[in-house]
Amino acid sequence: MRNGAILVLNAGSSSIKFALYNVEREPSERARGFVENLGSEARLKFELPNGEGERHDLGPADHSTALEEILNLATRLLGRQPVVGVGHRIAHGGIDFAEPRRLDGDTIAKLRALSPLAPLHQPHNLAAVDAALGVFPEAIQIGCFDTAFHRGQPWVNDTFALPRRYFEKGVRRYGFHGLSYEYVTGALATTAPEVTNGRVVIAHLGNGASMCAIHEGRSIASTMGFSALDGLPMGTRCGQLDPGVLLYLMDQEQMTAGEIEHLLYLESGLKGLSGLTHDMRTLEASDKPEARQAIDYFVFRIRRELGAMCAVLGGLDTFVFCGGIGENSALVRGRVCEGMDWIGISLDAVRNRENKSLISSGKTPVFVINTDEERVIARYLTEFLEAP
Repeated sequence: MRNGAILVLNAGSSSIKFALYNVEREPSERARGFVENLGSEARLKFELPNGEGERHDLGPADHSTALEEILNLATRLLGRQPVVGVGHRIAHGGIDFAEPRRLDGDTIAKLRALSPLAPLHQPHNLAAVDAALGVFPEAIQIGCFDTAFHRGQPWVNDTFALPRRYFEKGVRRYGFHGLSYEYVTGALATTAPEVTNGRVVIAHLGNGASMCAIHEGRSIASTMGFSALDGLPMGTRCGQLDPGVLLYLMDQEQMTAGEIEHLLYLESGLKGLSGLTHDMRTLEASDKPEARQAIDYFVFRIRRELGAMCAVLGGLDTFVFCGGIGENSALVRGRVCEGMDWIGISLDAVRNRENKSLISSGKTPVFVINTDEERVIARYLTEFLEAP
């Protein structure tokens, strides 16, 4: 195994997370942080294992500026210790990439061609690759794919009712947030090994939101599909939408493909419904009826999809919340689980309010697990570094 440190970059639509690890069989964390609120009021924060760290405003900053700040910070924190590997979260792996892959020119070109399927994420993911290659040219660079965890689902959960030639061309349900689901599934095996092989539904709720039905540790169904738009409403994304709406927007509103893409990815979801913001914390604090209605719709769709996932699994043994909203919003968790005693779910109000790991009192356990996509990537990167 190589001596040095590894860096993980997780570039999202409105933030970039990062983490530094020592190269060990189970990577030990050196630092982690993020740049959030990219745009006019970006902020950088990082924390060391001893609790020390920094937080400062960057002011106006785009993804490029944020990446430069992160890479400079990594170099400063490590001093003379070299970065021997960089791992990247890549949103879309398409048909070809179902396992982590070393990133060379040919692979990067294939991934760039998938950008239209994840326009909020894929270009930023690959920009992080380009930036890291420039700063750490000798380091191994690998990509880990958010779609990979869902590969191998039953055909009926993988296809659309279109002529079969489109399926062969790659028009199929891919699912996303796979790195999060992989981490949470592994963490659940440690937290509650007795339920690991049962019927599990995980709700990854954040600025991006989806749910996954898992049986015996494998993804069976996901609320997300061909792109990262489907399923649950999200911070600025619409979630499930009748295709007829798109035809209407084109025919009657005379909207171009670019205008529709902007509407569905950046102006919809919680932001569009509330007319205020995509931030759940702000919506919960607001007394405006539009904010309440946005939360109502978000909760309704989660409950609806939970019922669908239970039908796919033939029941439910365990329910898990993760993601920024899932891990921190007692209000959303409480409302999602209200009246769900028909599947054995009953929450302990005090434990829920205190964000405990186990928040249920009924026969079906409900957990809150803080997801860690960066650690999943670091583990895969360590395997590449160990290879002869």
